[in-house]
Amino acid sequence: MSKRYEERFNQLKKANGKAFIPFTLLGWPNKDKSLKMIKEMIECGASALELGIAFSDPVADGPVIQKAAYDTIASGFSVHDAFDLLKEIRQLDESIPIGILVYFNTVLAKGIDTFFSLAKSAGVDGVLIADLPAESAHEVHPAAKANGIDLIFLVSPVTTPTRLDIILSKAGGFLYLVSRLGVTGIMERSAERDLALNNLIKQIRQRSSVPICAGFGISSRADAERMFEIGVDGVISGSRVIQLAQSSQRDLQEYYKEMSAVCQGVAFSKPLP
Repeated sequence: MSKRYEERFNQLKKANGKAFIPFTLLGWPNKDKSLKMIKEMIECGASALELGIAFSDPVADGPVIQKAAYDTIASGFSVHDAFDLLKEIRQLDESIPIGILVYFNTVLAKGIDTFFSLAKSAGVDGVLIADLPAESAHEVHPAAKANGIDLIFLVSPVTTPTRLDIILSKAGGFLYLVSRLGVTGIMERSAERDLALNNLIKQIRQRSSVPICAGFGISSRADAERMFEIGVDGVISGSRVIQLAQSSQRDLQEYYKEMSAVCQGVAFSKPLP
């Protein structure tokens, strides 16, 4: 595990807290506003950052993030621009872990070694390649290891024990627990799903000490609290962040503060929008 992820999750564990990891797309809705949004994430108490590089066919993402990706690409914001922006983000905070979510074509277009070298130079700690099967992770693992970057993997209740073993043999940073089957977006409560997630978490805990953070449908305090009851170490929220950014910057700031407070186990004076 990278030093930043290790230190941050150790700090949270000692404080009996959980990780709040907001997500947004690099360069959305434009470079200046993107940097401002990410700066506010840090200032409002984000434990770590998960930042996407826009891709034309983001198969893991729901309509909100898909539209943001389309708009970002249409604006001319490139992968090169994304790495430049990441360098600026790293200058805002030297200690916060930064993970990026990409699709494999983006990595291949740059070249695997070049991509991970660029990520290291930009201050990135982890890379999640959403459409790279665990069985093919050996294609990128040497480059990631050589550059001191953790590979972050998706896991879900349908992950087989064999695949889980493959993932745990290469995983670093944290495991991205898919809290519902499908794409990113708003989550509906399901006792059956919660039980399946809890069983998966128990399996992981028996095999590994890597932290587990839940995403795909985390949009409210209630969602986060339910995931904490199930046993995760943190939550990732993306679609809700972009929705609020589209409507009200003030509401977005309140959302950051509220979710950060929930993860710290403290009360917050204003309700979520």
